[in-house]
Amino acid sequence: MFYAGLLIDYLKNYMKTRMEYRSDFWIEVLSDLMFNGLNLFFILVVFQHTQLIGAWNEQQILFIYGYFMVPYGIFITFFNLWGFSERYIVKGEMDRILTRPAYNLVQLMLENMDPSSLFSALTGFLIMVYSWSHLGIALTWYDPFVFVLLVAGSIMIYGGVYIFFTSLSFFSDSPTGILPLLWNIQNYGRYPMTIYNKLISLLLTWVLPFGFVGFYPAAYFLDRANWGMFALLTPVVGAVFLTIALFIWNYGVKRYRGAGS
Repeated sequence: MFYAGLLIDYLKNYMKTRMEYRSDFWIEVLSDLMFNGLNLFFILVVFQHTQLIGAWNEQQILFIYGYFMVPYGIFITFFNLWGFSERYIVKGEMDRILTRPAYNLVQLMLENMDPSSLFSALTGFLIMVYSWSHLGIALTWYDPFVFVLLVAGSIMIYGGVYIFFTSLSFFSDSPTGILPLLWNIQNYGRYPMTIYNKLISLLLTWVLPFGFVGFYPAAYFLDRANWGMFALLTPVVGAVFLTIALFIWNYGVKRYRGAGS
């Protein structure tokens, strides 16, 4: 209840702040949608020149892309710490965070959340519904529950990877600069792993498991016979990576000695 109350209070403050500059809020939402629209447009252009990418047709690729956007939109809403090293380590704002009663990582997530990114998740869901209607896939009664479970697992994978690399800031006096690279790598997860060579596929499955934030869970619905059981590993992989990341984060916080003077 304590953290639920904090979340509600931060959401209220966020809306009060953003509604003071409503044009900026809607411009930000529109720019995010336009960016996602460009990615969607790229997929559509590719299929003007080919019928298949690997063994996957246009509607299947759209479905994978739509799924990819759902956990990413939710994740980026609550984890928006791209400037963590410079703001909280170099400038010393981590000292302020550690004086508060809430768990430090939750506090960071709440004060940097960006609810406007939920529009990206909604757009992704609508793309999934559109492609689903064209694919003619039967919907079972438990599919919505599996979908929620898979999305939760994908969010945990995002959290695990990004928390792990963000926590490296505790062990360095300068920003690592690796988060933009991760952002580029994660985009490979919106395409089938079968189109990559074995090395890249292995990397995106077990090292930086971005295959589980797009392709594998989406393949559960597209080709359940071949990918169903493997796709259900998504929440397991997410839990493992998030646990490791939180361990490194907590160790880094204990090692943190303040910004100094």
